[in-house]
Order: sequence, then C-alpha cells, then structure tokens
Amino acid sequence: MPNYLHANTTASISELKKNPMATIQAGHGEPVVILNRNEPAFYCVPPAMYEAMMEIMEDIELAKIVRAREGEATIPVDLDDYA
Repeated sequence: MPNYLHANTTASISELKKNPMATIQAGHGEPVVILNRNEPAFYCVPPAMYEAMMEIMEDIELAKIVRAREGEATIPVDLDDYA
C-alpha cells in the first residue's frame, strides 16, 4: 500500500540503531521518517520543530475555547479602577 511521507529524508530502523545521531543529522533540521520494512513507523523530529508543533497545537486548543465562549456574556472592566 502506498504511503505519503511527510519528510524528505528516510532511514530504516537498522540505520537508526547503528547511529542515531547521524540519522537525525541527515534531516538537516527537518523530520526524518523511520521505516520498518519500507513502511513508515515513526518520525524523528528535532527539538525546535517539536516545540513549535506543541505551541501550534496549544494555540489550536485555545482557539477552540475562544470560539466556544464567543456567545457568553461579558463583564465590563475599567482598568483605571485598578491603577
């Protein structure tokens, strides 16, 4: 069955086991798809990219909360009252 790979660099699990850091560095800062019997098993993602992905997912969750609360009543606040 064909698979769409979301990475430009691939490596086998055997290659990853032999030299994990070289496998990750082969991606040059981009994800590396790890193949098991020519099927995608998982992606190795550099820390900076993983952190960015987590921030995006958090933003999506916060946006859902905002949309869910759109129709709720608001409470007027004067910031000068707290100065």
